[in-house]
Amino acid sequence: MSQAPDSARITLKRVYEPASRTDGTRILVDRLWPRGLRKEDAAIDHWCKELAPSTALRQWFGHKPERWEEFRKRYKSELAQQPEALAELRSFARKGPITLLFAAHDKLRNNAVVVHELLRAKRRADRVPVKTIGKTRGDMTAATEEERTRRSRQPTRSGPSL
Repeated sequence: MSQAPDSARITLKRVYEPASRTDGTRILVDRLWPRGLRKEDAAIDHWCKELAPSTALRQWFGHKPERWEEFRKRYKSELAQQPEALAELRSFARKGPITLLFAAHDKLRNNAVVVHELLRAKRRADRVPVKTIGKTRGDMTAATEEERTRRSRQPTRSGPSL
């Protein structure tokens, strides 16, 4: 069984910041090459252009903070159409630390943040405990801890069953 990527091993960094030994595999997730940065000076291991937002979405967003939430929603929808590229990124993360590189000035609101959120959400989903609680028509019915708690709070029927 393959190990899920550990979000603690996935970091974010502006591509203009110096490379560090702790960066691990450095992956640029922008569609455009960063301005003023020579390829030989970039210390980039992989350039995943296909994970970048579409040109139309990038231009619409324009790094305007008031558009951030809508950008996140639209960009996640675009990323859902790129399962192979996301799988490749998860594969890198399973092998060791990775750093998602971006050129934007805003470290809190950029496409790399959204990619990181998706990877973290996948990691949390992989860790949700699921337990078999019974059979229905031959199928196993599973419930999360929250469902079991909700069911335990419901009043039980006492008395003879009909």
